[in-house]
Amino acid sequence: MPTRPSIYETEHEDFRSTVRSFLEKEVVPHHEAWEAAGQVDRDVWVKAGAAGLLCLDVPEEYGGAGVRDFRYTAVLAEETIRAGASGLGFGLHSDIVVPYITSLGTDEQKQRWLPGLVSGETISAIAMTEPGAGSDLQGIATHAVDKGDHFVLNGSKTFISNGILSDLVIVVAKTDPEAGHSGISLLVVERGMEGFTRGRNLEKMGLKAQDTAELFFDDVVVPKENLLGQLGGGFIHLMENLPQERISIAVIAVAAMEHVLDLCLDYAKERKAFGRSIGNFQHNRFLLAEMATEAHVARVFVNDCIEQLNAGTADASLASMAKWWTTELQKKFVDAGVQLHGGYGYMMEYPIAKAFLDSRIQTIYGGTTEIQKEIIGRMLGI
Repeated sequence: MPTRPSIYETEHEDFRSTVRSFLEKEVVPHHEAWEAAGQVDRDVWVKAGAAGLLCLDVPEEYGGAGVRDFRYTAVLAEETIRAGASGLGFGLHSDIVVPYITSLGTDEQKQRWLPGLVSGETISAIAMTEPGAGSDLQGIATHAVDKGDHFVLNGSKTFISNGILSDLVIVVAKTDPEAGHSGISLLVVERGMEGFTRGRNLEKMGLKAQDTAELFFDDVVVPKENLLGQLGGGFIHLMENLPQERISIAVIAVAAMEHVLDLCLDYAKERKAFGRSIGNFQHNRFLLAEMATEAHVARVFVNDCIEQLNAGTADASLASMAKWWTTELQKKFVDAGVQLHGGYGYMMEYPIAKAFLDSRIQTIYGGTTEIQKEIIGRMLGI
């Protein structure tokens, strides 16, 4: 098949070798046990930090590499997908949560939190979704009352990735219920704060080793020093950071599509029916031709998104286009992959079955397909 379009240089491929070696040694042998347990071991986070796989863009003064190049994130996503290591919450931590602290944190907050986040000793999460509010952030009920030198936080969140293991959680809360989106703030809640508890480690369709939890806040005293960004500026802060989150999901989607295509090509060459490889049947050959074309187009698109993200020109509309289109295409790919594998595609011992289950959340989290189309439509002036 044609060479896949690449925007990587030698240093990215060197990083790929590091990532691949780490996954083969520290992750793959344990992942099945982690799926049964519903979460990964904490020590893999510390090992990832020691290997330089976390928070690469954090400045060197806080322990990071100080490298602002999203291509490294793409390499990590590709290798993680290839290894079937869907339990690792590294991407959420490094590419979604920590950037809030690096971009909004005070010098004191950065000194306090970033070194542990880089080393993997501190695991992070962000808590937006509630039982009664998902994509509509203005509908959240979690609230915090200003008591002078602290806030008193009450409410609950659900579907929080890294929810069980997290030591530091950015909580989206209303600090002024009458101010609409201008009344939303970001508060950092830390493990051990009185009144902060975790509910169930939720049982999911896929991503079995990735801990996802309910979080509860019952009169949690949050010091003013844990306000992240501007009071009442939470909604704007979220909108500024969501493009990177959505492009990172698109990167995962394209990596998954390429992995599924590889699985299907291998199976089509090896599996025999009626005396010949199933790839020799015109229907299957045409299906694989379509998949190869779509994967190529998606890779070119997401490569452009990565370059725009690096250049600072990626806006909300582009991120929404990438997020909805690649994840819907990923969903189409895995369904076609299962069909191509026939009965074996339904068996969990085959990677295509795991890819099918792990993929289904992609069109939902980070903003549903419908929300992405709404954002694009509004930015088109309609």
